[in-house]
Amino acid sequence: MRRSGSLARQVLFAGRVGRRGDSNVAGATSLLVPPPAETEVRNGRVRLPRLRMRRRDGLSRDVVSVAPVSPAVPATASTEAAPQSLSIPLLPGERTLARRIRFAIVNACTISSLMLGLSAIFIAVNHGDVHVAAGLLIACVIFDGLDGFLARRLGVASPFGAQMDSLADMCSFGLAAPVVVYAWLNGSAPSALLVPACALVAACAAIRLARFNVSPKDGRFFCGVPTTMCAAVLALGTLIAPEMSPVMRVVGVALLGLAMVSSFPYAKLARLLRLPPWLLVLPVIGALVDYRVTFVVVVFAYLASGPVLWLRQRNQPA
Repeated sequence: MRRSGSLARQVLFAGRVGRRGDSNVAGATSLLVPPPAETEVRNGRVRLPRLRMRRRDGLSRDVVSVAPVSPAVPATASTEAAPQSLSIPLLPGERTLARRIRFAIVNACTISSLMLGLSAIFIAVNHGDVHVAAGLLIACVIFDGLDGFLARRLGVASPFGAQMDSLADMCSFGLAAPVVVYAWLNGSAPSALLVPACALVAACAAIRLARFNVSPKDGRFFCGVPTTMCAAVLALGTLIAPEMSPVMRVVGVALLGLAMVSSFPYAKLARLLRLPPWLLVLPVIGALVDYRVTFVVVVFAYLASGPVLWLRQRNQPA
């Protein structure tokens, strides 16, 4: 009992020395772990050897060797392997100069979309021309589609590019689009309705992008209206300014935000182009007659197509 008590006091004393010093025990002392051969067994008891703990101030004291073991790091892990595991290449595959140039071109399109979205925000908050800001949003949509197209054609698609595209979309479409709409409708629509509607678009865009990143991809339909299409509709609505009451415009903005986070299937552009030719000609003829009314009809028809397709798929036999 005396030996165990003395042993416990020595261990506690070693901990107090590290706390009183200028640094911790690891920095102020040097503990040596004895080999197993130095242990001594007498009368069925194991005697722990006494070692010297050398301090920076030259003093020393007998302590018992303590070998800390971390459960998070395996004992066979090499310290040199840790920095290598943190080095993740942005471009998987062969890292040639030509592929790096193509990779830089694709990401330049993504950054251009991000910069255009920021410019639209700056123009909107500084009471500039909202039509210019809406035109910048249309340019964001073009660059957003261009970077994905080039990444697939040039063979430089990567997880980094996908995440970079999502972050740029959040800035250009999740933030810039509702800010431009707010600048457009501010003063005509009630603020009690306009502010929640624009905030709803931003929140739904973040949810939509996060869900898209973790969901399996479908080559035929979108799950909810994509943020790119929502921003394009809001930008075109700002440019066209359909003849609707301000309250109805705010309601349309809120419906677009809710459609982004809905579970309704919406056809992609490739499937829309496969529609019968007379359906594609009708919007063109309507635009020549009254482009504002045609714009509203096309947008609401697309929003209504999601619930219709959902009901059709639900009624089909498994």
